[in-house]
Amino acid sequence: MKPRSIVIDLFGGYLRYRGGAAPLRDLVALLEKFGVGASTARVTMARLKKEGWLDTRPGADGREVVYALNEHSWQMLDEGRERILGTPRTSWEGWWHMVIYYVPESARSARESLRKELAWLGFGPLAASTWISPHDRLARVEEKFAHHGDIRLDLLRARSKGLPADRDMAERCWDLTTLNADYQAFLERYRAELPRYRSGRVGPDESLVARIELFREWRKFPFRDPALPLELLPARWLGHDAYDLFTEASELLRPAAERAVDEATGTRRTDPEPPTVPVTPTAPTTPAPRTAAAGADDIPASLT
Repeated sequence: MKPRSIVIDLFGGYLRYRGGAAPLRDLVALLEKFGVGASTARVTMARLKKEGWLDTRPGADGREVVYALNEHSWQMLDEGRERILGTPRTSWEGWWHMVIYYVPESARSARESLRKELAWLGFGPLAASTWISPHDRLARVEEKFAHHGDIRLDLLRARSKGLPADRDMAERCWDLTTLNADYQAFLERYRAELPRYRSGRVGPDESLVARIELFREWRKFPFRDPALPLELLPARWLGHDAYDLFTEASELLRPAAERAVDEATGTRRTDPEPPTVPVTPTAPTTPAPRTAAAGADDIPASLT
């Protein structure tokens, strides 16, 4: 794991529940648990500040620098929660939500930005400039891109001629076969670890490292899995089993991982753990209050 990714994971899963800030010495101590040296830790923190992910302020003694989440990074954490921790089980009324776009060749960066946002929201490419989703997230697309000078959008709702056609479109939009194979690999890896996690004999530092690694492995799936309704999924779909295992492993590792952070920072978590949220039609677009209600362990890959 890259040091910068570890830092964002620590803020997203732990430090945000301790005020969203930490002195540099505490961050160095936490990164040491991952084998990151002090000099590398300091360079990493300086780069994250320069890139705009974190702000700094003087510590209580006026000398120790404190790194803190800013409005931008809070918002990014909040937006990631829906896709990363949301349950993949969804219902469907048979409507497809369609984005048809036109972007001139001279605006390739705008086209790439649009495609990344569509993929993040769970849309899949039915044709070169036509993306569809079973979830109604058209308002989010319109809010972000409707007034972009280089992008023209047509946003539609449509039904196919029947369920066989719906399933065919799903297979064309998303590589469900490869995704299911990757879920199987995830299950095989962490099923082997569950007995040890259940035993309660995994120490604090090991639990912290293992839990962050668990989230890092799981976070790859929401960018590829559109959370299709049951009607559109292939037979023997393993995504739901993988989600259940991920949730159990996360909860088993949580108490000891929290103790590791407590010991390194001399602080305790002050906010209650929020429940896992269901997948909803749209993701947040404004920063949520800086409390547990905003989410946990929910860092989008754009931060890592």
